[in-house]
Amino acid sequence: MTIGENHIIKTILGRRSIRKFTADPVSPEIRDRLLECGCAAPSAHNRRPCVFVVIEDRKVLDDLAEAHDSGKMLRQAPLAIAVCAETAGYPEGDRAWVEDCAAALENILLAARGLGLEGVWLKVMDRHPRNERIRPILAVPDSVEIAGIAALGFGAERKPPYEGFDPSKVRFNRW
Repeated sequence: MTIGENHIIKTILGRRSIRKFTADPVSPEIRDRLLECGCAAPSAHNRRPCVFVVIEDRKVLDDLAEAHDSGKMLRQAPLAIAVCAETAGYPEGDRAWVEDCAAALENILLAARGLGLEGVWLKVMDRHPRNERIRPILAVPDSVEIAGIAALGFGAERKPPYEGFDPSKVRFNRW
């Protein structure tokens, strides 16, 4: 097997932001595997702040689509997973939970691609008034931060995989 044929590399390069979905439901087995992959993400000091809100109810998905100014695709998506963080155990100013949630979201999106789904990352954290509109829909307590939402489903659009890299964005050994 060559490097280019490696299925993990193909999954990573093939993961694109897909915003159009078929109406086909996502099975509980696939959903649960996505959650398992989210939980497998690395966590600073193994604090494990991530809490996952699984959204499969059509009304809740539609309400989120209305509340999130970039989330119209949630009207088509059969599944969304909000990645949240319980931040109470973090020292003042320590935002390591942001990276933890980002790793969990990316794991979910990569796993989705590997299981035949597509998805897109919808940022919620630090976005006013998006955060304030979404919080009550998901009934998230004030002590919890919403990092982002993965809109997921079977893709109704295709995009080519990434190829190569921009050499102007790479430094070796020093800036």
